[in-house]
Amino acid sequence: MEYTRQTTDISRRRLLQLTGATSFGALAGCTGLVPGNDDDEGREVPPRSTVTAEPDTSVNLTAAAGTIQPAPNTSTGNWIYDGQFPGPEIRVQEGDVLSVDLTNDLQAESTIHWHGVPVANPVDGVPNVTQEPIDTGDTFTYKFRAEPAGTYFYHSHVGLQLDRGLLGPLIVEERDPHVEYDREYVVVIDDYLPTEPALPSDGGMGGGGMGGMMGDVRPPYEGLLINGRLPEDPPTFDVTEGERIRFRFVNAASATVFGVRIAGHEMTITHADGRPVDPVDVDSFVFGAGERYDAVIEATNPGTWAIQADALDGNEPAARAVVEYGSASGESPQRPSSASNQLQYGDLQAISPLDGVSGDPDRTFDLTLSRGRGQSYTWTIDGQAYPEADPLQIRPGEHVRIRMTNQSPVIHPMHLHGHFFQVGKAIKDTVLVPGHMGQVIIDFHADNPGRWLFHCHNLYHLDAGMARVVTYVE
Repeated sequence: MEYTRQTTDISRRRLLQLTGATSFGALAGCTGLVPGNDDDEGREVPPRSTVTAEPDTSVNLTAAAGTIQPAPNTSTGNWIYDGQFPGPEIRVQEGDVLSVDLTNDLQAESTIHWHGVPVANPVDGVPNVTQEPIDTGDTFTYKFRAEPAGTYFYHSHVGLQLDRGLLGPLIVEERDPHVEYDREYVVVIDDYLPTEPALPSDGGMGGGGMGGMMGDVRPPYEGLLINGRLPEDPPTFDVTEGERIRFRFVNAASATVFGVRIAGHEMTITHADGRPVDPVDVDSFVFGAGERYDAVIEATNPGTWAIQADALDGNEPAARAVVEYGSASGESPQRPSSASNQLQYGDLQAISPLDGVSGDPDRTFDLTLSRGRGQSYTWTIDGQAYPEADPLQIRPGEHVRIRMTNQSPVIHPMHLHGHFFQVGKAIKDTVLVPGHMGQVIIDFHADNPGRWLFHCHNLYHLDAGMARVVTYVE
């Protein structure tokens, strides 16, 4: 089954419009710094304890070197979970206690982070912040209550290991879904790096590396993946006419923003970062590394159709999958038409508002995202590069606001561990901050004590310093 290369129809220049970032100041309001932001060092508040109940589901995972084959004539060595890429799907019921034993058979330290799930701090998986990294040959147990329901994923949080293949989907099923569907598929979208990842300052992306969006440097990716497969060997999702199909889209990439379309069908967005929203009909959406969207389609257009994910910040051929009706006669998939009704953050209305964030905030941080000065590859928050960066201190129970201004020309998908936040009328845990002075405001309730990483989910920006630790003090 062959595909021809197609240039993205989602213009990079329209990203500000797509995300609706310019509207957030009006939506969230604008306040000055709150008195008390410059508190002296306080005593750290201990995190809540991990669950002690017996697990409802127990999983054993092994991280080890292995070989992946994203296309029939393409293979490469990766670091993977249980010999699978992506790693095995973990699926549990909302409220169940999940226990995962990670055995590290790599020749390097590792951890697992449960992206988007507000777990207790000791099992969040950030090396040297919430746990000591797991040594070669050792096993660490992560145990937590899987809530709220949603589409999540798990991945290593050590160095650049995510871009070696250490990732997999985590699905927490609702007990009472707010939308009806007959069948569902998980769609993990990723970028494919056949070599060992390295920062440009280490020689990893210089010379042969490719220039990304607006001059950013991206790794030398050789393709884009859906469920671990390149577009020349796309996965097929079987459907039956009359069904409602739920797709759980996960951007598990390390350095790619994707524009997603499905040929022949309108999508109804039902969840953003796992959280339910009032259904929104669109023909496309853009999401950055770490973001997730659930979309439902009505299977009322028999045939063979392509799902297409274009890189907005790269020039690789689009990732593709196939939606095939049982009545189809084996024809080549039809490709999506140009996007005309693209999702914007301003379209998202959470079913239930986030508790604890009404009115004026108790604490506000004004943060600037920028490239570090000098010749080295460095990314900073307020001019400081992690780990040599001051913590953002907050107190339990506070309504915290973070206003981000992006002075760089590069998009930053910013992710907060341990909490959901409100952005406009949506509830999310990862948000795109567009370049060229784009501004986004997020509000969250300080209800999960501990040390939490707040960082860009472009893996290379994170590794080059774009992170802070949010610390609870009293």
